[in-house]
Amino acid sequence: MLKLFTIAMVVLLGIHGLIHLMGFVAYWPLKEVPELTYKTTFLGGRLELGVNGTRLYSVLWLLAAIGFVAASVALLAGWDWGQPTLLAVTVLSLAVTVLDWAPAFRGAVINGVILAALLLGPQLARFLPQSNG
Repeated sequence: MLKLFTIAMVVLLGIHGLIHLMGFVAYWPLKEVPELTYKTTFLGGRLELGVNGTRLYSVLWLLAAIGFVAASVALLAGWDWGQPTLLAVTVLSLAVTVLDWAPAFRGAVINGVILAALLLGPQLARFLPQSNG
């Protein structure tokens, strides 16, 4: 049962990463994304990035997408770098979603849940039943 839960969580992390592709597409801009309207000002209009800054911002969305998918694969495969990568990419994802809070606040909340799970996971794991092999 725990293995199935782990697989489900890893799949959801991968999907969260793929959703970040919308930010890349919207802010490059490659295509209009209704949920993420192209703009060059962020933080509720308080930060002007300009066209080039917005392109850099879009690349950060792309890096988050790649990072979440890579971390998902690593976690599923049991590779040691999966959890540190997930932590780093979640912080990056939180930064890009906070910069454009209004349309991306759901992603920020998801990132908060991921960070809480990463930080509290070791403490919570001791309450789970231990497998005998």
